[in-house]
Amino acid sequence: MPANRNAPRPRPDVAVTGMGLVTPAGTGVAANWSALLAGRATASLDPDLHPLPAPLTCRVPDFDPARLLGGRKAYRLDRFVQFALVAAQEAVRDSGLDPRTWDGARTGVVLGCADGGPGTVEAQHRVLLTDGPGQVSPLLLPMQLPNMLAGQLALEFGASGPNLVVATACASGATAIGTARDLLLLDRCDVVLAGGSEAMLTPLVMAGFAQMGALSRRTADPATASRPFDAGRDGFVAGEGAGIVVLERAADARARGAHVHGLVLGYGASADAHHITAPHPHGRGIETAVRAALADAGAAAADVTHVNAHGTSTPHNDRVEGLALGRIFGAEPVVTSTKGTTGHLLGAAGAVEAVYTLLAVRHATAPPTTGLGDLDPELDIDVATAPRPLRAGVALSNSFGFGGQNAVLAMGTG
Repeated sequence: MPANRNAPRPRPDVAVTGMGLVTPAGTGVAANWSALLAGRATASLDPDLHPLPAPLTCRVPDFDPARLLGGRKAYRLDRFVQFALVAAQEAVRDSGLDPRTWDGARTGVVLGCADGGPGTVEAQHRVLLTDGPGQVSPLLLPMQLPNMLAGQLALEFGASGPNLVVATACASGATAIGTARDLLLLDRCDVVLAGGSEAMLTPLVMAGFAQMGALSRRTADPATASRPFDAGRDGFVAGEGAGIVVLERAADARARGAHVHGLVLGYGASADAHHITAPHPHGRGIETAVRAALADAGAAAADVTHVNAHGTSTPHNDRVEGLALGRIFGAEPVVTSTKGTTGHLLGAAGAVEAVYTLLAVRHATAPPTTGLGDLDPELDIDVATAPRPLRAGVALSNSFGFGGQNAVLAMGTG
């Protein structure tokens, strides 16, 4: 009997074989996991933002680019690229791959970033105003352009395959991982470095967030300022950092004896098409993205045991997401927002939280939601306030952004 040419082809699994993190919770995956389980808040008053009405941030501690990357890269690269390089170095080491021997033409880089290098732009604008155009650095554009995030990683690792940076606001890191997965499924690459990085804690950017009313003003007690899903939440605390993963087809990873941290089972994306900053009031786009990720994974709502929620600690966004999760899942999955520990890492958040989701699956433990004291009574979801055991199943990582951008990753064990 001839083969049915219309029958769907089996789709290969996509594996995560390397992970790297630089966040306010620390540099390195192990430091981050310890901080999450301990429920350690990282928000503090930021002396660089003292005149602002909401001078709270979550900054990466003890980050010394000269020590971690070498002196030249300490002044030739913006902070958002430095974070990504350090995280990528950890991820590549973790994967067991050797960039000196891999096929660079079959190695891609897909990263997410919301803004590029505003720190460099603001610093050079001050130079322009005080010293004149002749003193502006010729490195201004190569340092601050968002695409240089992927370009610098390509230079570092000899990755000459597809190379791009995606910008879907605070969903960027998750969008990048979903896009990288598609490149593997389409056989455009054999290895992809994927993730996101952000360093936006500058006076101008933070003034803009403050003027929007998006930031927490709980300055008297910074440790409780980021409190996702709490009845008393009043805004997010902005953070910085990077999360990078190494993706391969699972069959290729296993053939070389690699350790597989987990699988990217599905990816769903949508646009609210509703408002420039506010989510759809009924969570229409959120629900669409969640259901698309489940369908892509071949999973049902009942298969989901854990959700790493977007959970920014803003009144409206947490409410909309919480109500959407309740409609889709009821109170069954254990929900966590890790932004209680790290703050909101903006374009890097989706990538960092994808790593956190994989860690939760691998350790069969949901980390607590730091800062949550009294769950918003309007929400019928099970939010962890202490480490909780997880049963085997599918885990989701939710990421949403300005412009109504929604990206959801479905993940599981390998």
